[in-house]
Amino acid sequence: MVRRAVAEALGTAFLLAAVVGSGIMGERMAGGNVAIALLANTIATGAMLVGLILRSARYPARTSTRLSRWPMRREAV
Repeated sequence: MVRRAVAEALGTAFLLAAVVGSGIMGERMAGGNVAIALLANTIATGAMLVGLILRSARYPARTSTRLSRWPMRREAV
């Protein structure tokens, strides 16, 4: 249980760093254009999320499918 909590905290920290970093990057690149800043932020955040899923999951396709289900169901690991 502790291992899962640490892994979740680490993944959350990486995603938070990506979101904050992409926001700063978008503002610097946009030169005052809000639409460009939002686009840059969205692309960078999405790329980081895909990278985290591909890096941390043993089976990325199955993990992505599980994440896309609504409502989330608890499944045996």
